Amino acid sequence: MSSLKWWENAVIYQIYPRSFQDSNDDGIGDLKGITKRLDYLSKLGVDAIWISPFFKSPQKDFGYDVSDYYDINPDYGTLKDFEALITLAHDSKLRVMLDIVPAHCSSEHQWFIESRSSKSNPKADWFHWVEPKDDGSAPTNWLSFFGGQAWTWEPRRQQYYLHNFLPEQPNLNYGNPAVIEEFNKIAKFWFDKGVDGFRLDAVHTINADPVHYKDNPANSNFKLGPLPQDQQPFFRQLHDAAQLNQPAIQEFCTSYRKIADSYPNDRFLMGEVDGDNDTAMSVSENFTKPGRLHATYNFDLLEWAGLTVSEIREAILKAAEIFNNTGRLSFAFSNHDVPRVATRQLKALGVSVKDSDRMQILLLKLQISIIGSSCIYQGEELGLEDVTDIPKEKMQDPWGIEFAPTFLGRDTCRTPMVWNKKLPNGGFSRANKTWLPIADKHLNRAAIDSASDPKSIYNELSKFLKWRKKQPAMMRANCMLNITGDHKEISFERQSDNQTLRCNFDFDTLTASFQEI
Repeated sequence: MSSLKWWENAVIYQIYPRSFQDSNDDGIGDLKGITKRLDYLSKLGVDAIWISPFFKSPQKDFGYDVSDYYDINPDYGTLKDFEALITLAHDSKLRVMLDIVPAHCSSEHQWFIESRSSKSNPKADWFHWVEPKDDGSAPTNWLSFFGGQAWTWEPRRQQYYLHNFLPEQPNLNYGNPAVIEEFNKIAKFWFDKGVDGFRLDAVHTINADPVHYKDNPANSNFKLGPLPQDQQPFFRQLHDAAQLNQPAIQEFCTSYRKIADSYPNDRFLMGEVDGDNDTAMSVSENFTKPGRLHATYNFDLLEWAGLTVSEIREAILKAAEIFNNTGRLSFAFSNHDVPRVATRQLKALGVSVKDSDRMQILLLKLQISIIGSSCIYQGEELGLEDVTDIPKEKMQDPWGIEFAPTFLGRDTCRTPMVWNKKLPNGGFSRANKTWLPIADKHLNRAAIDSASDPKSIYNELSKFLKWRKKQPAMMRANCMLNITGDHKEISFERQSDNQTLRCNFDFDTLTASFQEI
């Protein structure tokens, strides 16, 4: 077995730029702020950074509604700021990944403004425009992830347009080759600036085939859950037969792969995908067939209510069945859309608050020991908890604003990073007001303070990452064998040509051990 490509076992640190570091005291994190903290990330020992969208955007969904893919939103800086960031990141041996949103753009993008103006303009079919049914209702029963119909009436065209998310996020029509070609240009633009890879947002929600304008069937396995997102009508339907995971998506994936492969230094494509019920792994397998995406961003460890030990082990077993000896999966225990690990996993694992830090480092070590790459969301290396006391008038997430106080949305995991507890706003910003409130309970876990504490989660993780880089079983192969355990333990072997490493994760004692055999 030879050395793997960088992305096959990379530890990728996700940065939510709005909340990472403010450099100009406007209360919003920015690109210069990220640049300022590259040394912190380099010393932690991660291999790459993934930056959530910073493109021009009206910020209806905080960057996942793009109005210009070729420029930077002024809140975050300028193209020159990005060029400086990527130069210094590479100098620090950190690769840089961007979050591209291919399935939809902002309703304020010039493409959509032109498209909705008439049925005969040059971009008339860049989006999904469909006639109403005879009774005037929407073309299908499709629902939005965020609630309500996935169709909105546009009086200028006297047609409905499709949006799998907010109405302000119209879906692009990938049945039109011009759309694919435009996104090819976007990829080349950023690759030419030295970007090392893309995380492709919600790529399974690309819509390309008008044949699939048919109703979704009912989900016979739907169970009303305890959380508002489990109560949405969206989950009462099955989507892979019509609305999502359409076969024609793979034309986009193949096109992007050809572009990535035309550049040196192993440019990486990681697609965020999902599927109905238990189909996520087969969906991932389809998206990573030869000539398509390199890997997929896996949801199996991101359960909102947390996972038991047995459920975590089951996710690992499913991954190994399909993806053993490959780097085609990327695992994460947290991101900008779900509650933080230190909050959601306590109850699921039966861990007391006083043992939260031990649980956190155990889960980080487990995640990083699984085959493939892994993504660590900012603040997880500090053991930050969710912030659940944000007043409604200070909330920003439209999902949370709509359902508060029953459901607090995603602001709870997006509050600004704190860097030094002695500085105003924990060192995030000197502004009088930050875009989301600073969490007082995070101050004792400030990042720079933690980096200087040898007993901190940051330093425990840093030591583990340095140790890992010396282990052939983890760095020269993606082989995982003999996965065993019970409701309190997970064990498996990582194996290369010249090393077999038995990895054991004990959730009773909250300890990880690694033995060469």
